[in-house]
Amino acid sequence: MTGGWITQADRARWQLQAARELAVILGDCGDLPLITWTVAPGGAVLAGKVNGPAPAAQVRATLAAWREALALEDCREWPGGRGTVRMHAAGRRGEVRVRISAAFFEEER
Repeated sequence: MTGGWITQADRARWQLQAARELAVILGDCGDLPLITWTVAPGGAVLAGKVNGPAPAAQVRATLAAWREALALEDCREWPGGRGTVRMHAAGRRGEVRVRISAAFFEEER
């Protein structure tokens, strides 16, 4: 990059880098529960989403399994309103930022 401008070629290179990393992840983690993956349009970013609806314990376990497998250290949980919970884990795999998120209804105890 020169002059601070981000070019179409830069974006295409970042997407390809993220897509290649996703292929490695899927090859290494084929035994984990399936989640939805998105390659972001800007920057080398992969976004995973735990699919629902599912029981809270299942969603938590799925996110925890992926977090552990990908060594994602930044993990947060917060109330989402109306009985929902939101979770997010993030980290880096080389030059690629990886984020996994989930939203679910908290089970009553």
